[in-house]
Amino acid sequence: MPTTAATVDEYIASLPEERKDAMTKLRKVIKKNLPKGYEEEMSYGMIGIVVPHSIYPAGYHCNPKIPLPLINLGSKKDSISLHHMGLYGDPKLLDWFVSEYAKKVDSKLDMGKGCVRFKKMNQIPYELIGELIAKVSVADYVKVVTDNLAASKKK
Repeated sequence: MPTTAATVDEYIASLPEERKDAMTKLRKVIKKNLPKGYEEEMSYGMIGIVVPHSIYPAGYHCNPKIPLPLINLGSKKDSISLHHMGLYGDPKLLDWFVSEYAKKVDSKLDMGKGCVRFKKMNQIPYELIGELIAKVSVADYVKVVTDNLAASKKK
């Protein structure tokens, strides 16, 4: 669902009514549990949580002009998507999340490499999302990114 919203508040206001509550609640959980140093912005037409250039001047390796993304939260055609680059880049974090999800949610995990899709708003595990957010400090995330980039250059 493409957007022209310039701010996160405009983005949430533009969502269908059935998504506003869930997106607002997810945003609150993310912000409440977010380690210091990350910033919220609109990114890729979604709510973005990024490592700002002031902390990681190299920016995102795919486009160094933009800050290093950790999370994008967006409303898609049939779901809310939580893109968490830490899940994509850190196998231990991914294993933990998959295991905990199975313990806390009755429905099957709908997930790509780093994208968790929630099709039923009443089955979003807000507490688990909060735990996931709290687990990744800026320093830890930058280390995962730089280690993975260095490893890919050796290949």
